[in-house]
Amino acid sequence: MAEIPTHLLRQPEIKSLLVRWPDGGENIFPYAFLRRKCCCAGCIHEITGEQLLDPATVSEDLDLPDMQLVGNYAIKFRWSDNHDQGLYTWAYLRQLATT
Repeated sequence: MAEIPTHLLRQPEIKSLLVRWPDGGENIFPYAFLRRKCCCAGCIHEITGEQLLDPATVSEDLDLPDMQLVGNYAIKFRWSDNHDQGLYTWAYLRQLATT
């Protein structure tokens, strides 16, 4: 089971999300980076794994107006481009921190 972050903080002044982990680690994810890594069926082909979202269409000025916890395993973002389909599990966020 993936660790649950101890803190999630939107940082609109730098267009980033701060994630703190129980082991004391921190990650700062730019909003545009997270949006480009969405793995919903609209962004990634469910069968082939091909990326459907053109990363060039994601603005660096993207905002994160809302985010919601999904159970104890993920977070769902509502981006300023009105996309809100992706679930980012805690394990996926940890994986993104190493890319």
